[in-house]
Order: sequence, then C-alpha cells, then structure tokens
Amino acid sequence: MNARTIISGARIMDPGARAANRAATTDTVDVVVEDGRIRSVGERVSVRPDDVVIDASGTVLLPGFVDSHVHLVWTGQSLANVALTDAADLAEIQRRLAAERFRLGDDATVLRGRGWLFDAVDGEPTAAMIDEVVADIPVFLDSNDMHSIWVNTAGLQALGVDSSTPDPAGGRLSRHPSGEPAGMLYERAAHEIGWAHVTATTSDADRVESVLRALDAFAAAGVTSVIDMGMDEDGWRALRTAASQLGGSLPVRVSAHWLVVDTGDDEGNLAQIRRAAEVAADGSDWLSMIGVKLVLDGVIDACTAAMTYPYADGSNGDLMWDPQRLERAAVAADASGLRIAIHAIGDLASDVALDVLESVVEANPPWDRRPRLEHLEVVSEATPARMAALGVTASVQPVHADPAIQPNWRAQLGDERAERGYPWRSFSDAGARLAFGTDAPTAPHEALDNLYIATTRRSIIDPALPAHTLHSAVLPDAALRHATIDSAASFAADGRIGRLEPGYLADLVALDRHPLDAGGFRENTVAFTMTGGDVVFRSTVSLDVPDQSGPDDPPRESD
Repeated sequence: MNARTIISGARIMDPGARAANRAATTDTVDVVVEDGRIRSVGERVSVRPDDVVIDASGTVLLPGFVDSHVHLVWTGQSLANVALTDAADLAEIQRRLAAERFRLGDDATVLRGRGWLFDAVDGEPTAAMIDEVVADIPVFLDSNDMHSIWVNTAGLQALGVDSSTPDPAGGRLSRHPSGEPAGMLYERAAHEIGWAHVTATTSDADRVESVLRALDAFAAAGVTSVIDMGMDEDGWRALRTAASQLGGSLPVRVSAHWLVVDTGDDEGNLAQIRRAAEVAADGSDWLSMIGVKLVLDGVIDACTAAMTYPYADGSNGDLMWDPQRLERAAVAADASGLRIAIHAIGDLASDVALDVLESVVEANPPWDRRPRLEHLEVVSEATPARMAALGVTASVQPVHADPAIQPNWRAQLGDERAERGYPWRSFSDAGARLAFGTDAPTAPHEALDNLYIATTRRSIIDPALPAHTLHSAVLPDAALRHATIDSAASFAADGRIGRLEPGYLADLVALDRHPLDAGGFRENTVAFTMTGGDVVFRSTVSLDVPDQSGPDDPPRESD
C-alpha cells in the first residue's frame, strides 16, 4: 500500500463550492492525501502503520492561496533589502539608510532599499537627499510600485548616467536645470538603465537564492501557486536551477508570463514571442511558461499611467507600445498558444488593451485563451462589461489600495477619479472573472493582508487610517474565491488547483481561525501549508512520524 497523509481534526472550507460561506464549512473530518493529490474528504479512515497523520485540530483547512501576479526574483531580492514602505518622511528614510550603511561595514560596495513612497518626500526625490547620509557607495532605492529608482550621486556614477545620457523611449531621467541628472529614473529608464545594472552585477547563484527566499516566504503566507508576471532569461534559468536543486519540485508552483518589451520593430517583438513559445514547450506541474506579459503604461504615482484626460498637474502618461505594434504582437502570441496579460493601470490604457484583445479574437481561431488585464486602477465606465463579453480576467492587487500609500496617488488624480479607483466589485458584478494577486514586491506578499484590504479598504500599515472607497470593498466569501479558485481559473488551472475535493492536487493551507470570523483575515495566522502533499511550511501543527515497528501493529482510528 502507498504511504498516505491523513489530515485529521480540521474544519474544511472550500470557497469554490456553490455555497462559498460558512455553510460550506464542514465539521471536523479526515482529508486523505496520496501521491500528491486529495483522495478523499470527509470519510473517517483507519490509520495504517506507514501513514503520516497531521493533527490539525482547531484549524480551518482551505485550498492554498493562488497569487495571480508576482515578481519572484525581485521579491527575493527585496526581502534582503532595506524596507522603506512604512518610512513616513525623508528623515526616517535617511535614518534607515544611515543605519544600514553602518550595519554593512567598511567592505560594502552597494546599498539597496525597497518600497519608498512618493508621499514621504516633499517634492521630487534627489540624489542629494541620499548623499546627506550615504555618499561613499552607490545607493539604489526601488519605489513601492517598482516603476522608479531613486539613486545617490555614487549610484548615478555607477550607472554611467550624466548630462549626455538620453531619456530612453518610454522612460525619463530627472534633471537639474543644467541638464545634469538629479537622481530619479522613471519607467523604462529604471528598467533599461537601473535594473539592467542590477542584472549585470547579480550572479546566477544570487538569483537562485532570491527565488528560494521568495518561494519560502510565499509558502509561509499560505500561498501554494504563483504567476510570475515578468519572466526573462535570467529568472527562468534561476527557477529551473532551483527546481533541479530540490529534485524537480518547488515549495510553491510557478507559472510565468514572459516579458515582451516593444523594441520599436515588429521582428524584434516577434523574436521575443518565439522565445516565449520555445520556453513554454518545456514545462512541468511545478514550473511552466504559460504566456506573455505586455506593459502598456506606467503608474499613477509617477503620472506615467495613460489616462483619458490629464493629471492634476496637467501632465499625462504615454502609452508604452504603439497600438498597432501591440496588436501584431498580441495576435502572434495568441496564435502560438500563449496566454496574454496586459499591464493597464490608466483608463486610456485599458481601453486600448481591450481594443487589441478584440482584434486578437477576430484574427485567430477560438481557443481557451483566458486573456488578462493587470491592475486596472482607474477604468472607463464600459470597461467591466467589455471584459466580461470578451472573457477577460481582471487581475487586481488589493494591497495597492492600502490607504497609507494613497495620498500621492489620490493627489495626482486630483478629482473624482480617486473615488472610482480600484473598482474591483464592478468587474465581478459585470460578470468578469476577478483574480487576486499582490504584485510583490511592490506590496506585501502576505495573502491574508491582501484579503483584509480587499474586504475592508483599510490599511495594514496604519490601522488608524479610515477606509477609502468602502463602496468597492469585496465581501469576505467572494474574496476567498478570488484568491483561490478564480485565480486558478485565470490561467485554466481550475481543474487541478483551487478546490478542496478529491482528484485535485493537495495544495492546501490551514488557518488558526475561521477566515469569515470577525478579524478572520487581519488577525489570522497560517498553521501549515501543503503543496503537492508535502508540508512546506509549519507553524502550529503536529505530525505523527510513521510507525516503524512493523505491519503487525493494530491500526488506530484517527481522532
């Protein structure tokens, strides 16, 4: 007989069941796991001598959370960098940088930080602000939205940026009136200059370490599957190496979208798509390439998201793809069987993205394509219905709506659009699929924090802040569906993950309290996480080691 794992004593909750509420929570039962899959739910079973019994008494067992939008290498790197998201002002940012410089010691060659907010700085950040506390080594600080980098003077020198450096297409360097760089790199300047430098100075071993650090962090948060929304050659190589080191499996299943950047040339764009298709041909249950990611605009905080009418200062963001080239790339990707995900934060960007997807549907034969739009922070009134009609998933990140990081976002919009922001319920009300992610490391990776903000529109950073736009909050039972079965369905994985029923992969999370109780998201914790039948994170759970005394010992009934 095959060894089995029996999870005993937990209450069972399946958000994908028809009654996705407390009525879907059963009394304590046994869940039997065998060969990485759920074999039975609810049957009381006799324990064999070689069974592993998990005593999950007092916990609630659910399908593992599916984070539909992450950046794994960045997340792993960011977890090792100075955290700045909750730094309230420039003085606090400077204090943390000075403390980190002291900690690094005399042999340090670089200082990296993550998550700073535009709200914390009075005016545009400058290199001089960092130079006041750290001037001897390069400092690179990723913004909270990961669309900008703030550097000191030594950082500008390390990047080779000076007054003669041109702004790349779709990007910008901040400058003094003299033309000298002032310390900020926006959008493709951040990607093509700042992060290109990071890539060039990061070893493969460092990337593997970052991937493993990120996957362990997600597992501890109860996440059993993620979708990486910006994969490239370096990241893919790191993931494959990590899987090889772990015997082919990973703590968290990874599906990925290959990042395709507009080169300004159709052949250059199609070459990237062909490479994505090559990679997609070699996947597994643990690691697979499923599509392409196309970034159409920027972010509202930096006024680079493309809007139908300008920001409060009169500026506007440009589209980062020529719409015709985007259409040709999307049609080619779809024809290759690659799923399409388009980053569209501004309402103009999502309008253009839907025009492109309509053209894709017209140009190619039908298949189960399940396209996605990512972020959708401000949309046109007709957008939710258009998405539902096309079968487009709304991939959103509730943690981006934390009120603590909203002042600059709201100020840049400067009008009623702020009250229409993050309109999650409008998508599901219109009949479109809604999938939850975190976009880590642009926001915390913890699934329970994500669900808390989704259902309350309150802050995990500063609980004293009032809720923003409470009318768009998602009901708790719906939020659980969006974080499990709906996220799985966003990439056609809903036949194998996202449910707690026989035949599904044994990707599960046990919580210390019922998620639908008061405080069930903010005040809850993960007891254990199981992926493919293996416990990959354990906080408060008892495992009975298989009895090695022999098959003649009498079986016992599970508790």
